[in-house]
Amino acid sequence: MKIIFITQNDVFYLGKSFDYLFSNFPDHSKIIGVIISGFSPFGKPKSIIKRIIRSYNVFGLKFFLRYAFKYIYATIFSRKYLIRNILKKYRINEIRLPNKNLNSLESINYIKSLEPDLIISISSNQIFKKQLIEIPKLGCLNLHTALLPQYKGLMPVFWALKNNESKIGITLFFMDEGIDTGDILIQKTILIEKEDTLEKLIIKTKNIGMNLILEGINMLHSGNFQRIKQIGNGKYYSFPTKKDIKEFLKNGKRFW
Repeated sequence: MKIIFITQNDVFYLGKSFDYLFSNFPDHSKIIGVIISGFSPFGKPKSIIKRIIRSYNVFGLKFFLRYAFKYIYATIFSRKYLIRNILKKYRINEIRLPNKNLNSLESINYIKSLEPDLIISISSNQIFKKQLIEIPKLGCLNLHTALLPQYKGLMPVFWALKNNESKIGITLFFMDEGIDTGDILIQKTILIEKEDTLEKLIIKTKNIGMNLILEGINMLHSGNFQRIKQIGNGKYYSFPTKKDIKEFLKNGKRFW
């Protein structure tokens, strides 16, 4: 089974996640390569200046300074966990598309030429359209850190904490033309502990998510799987506002 991963250049969490994923990858499947887009937690790619301004305006100075330090530390002193260095470690090809837009004709044709059986999206910040979804024989999978159909959209861990949920989940699902609306392959629920912060839950769900991907790959390889329809519509969440951050903190929740 030939697999392409599509992700973004997240220096905070994804490097260690991919390191774990690749170190435990099953022998029966082959990674053709990984497509890496620019880092953007906002849903759509934005310039670094726009990311800085928006982060500061929404989350405030303390949050901004902490993650600015983490970014500098990761890119200078902890480079082994940068995604591109993880690829080099495992001798995995970075696929450089002729067009940054995944859904462009040039990108579609290039990905088709690689003949993937499966595409897996982990934190990709581009919406997959029909032509892209239909390329792999087994479909496109996406990892989402929520119990779909609840908490569709951006930053589901933040919203679950803000809304005082007692549990959160991770869903591996088949992508369709909607946003987080496709059939579920695997779903796992975890309880939110009193000491859980946003950062702790992000790390926890990312780690569990990598195991779900490994499990999903084995299921598809064996052919022993079911596509489970999502029941209900759920709610779509976008990037939080300054007001949402104030309510998050007022509810006694912590970033770290």
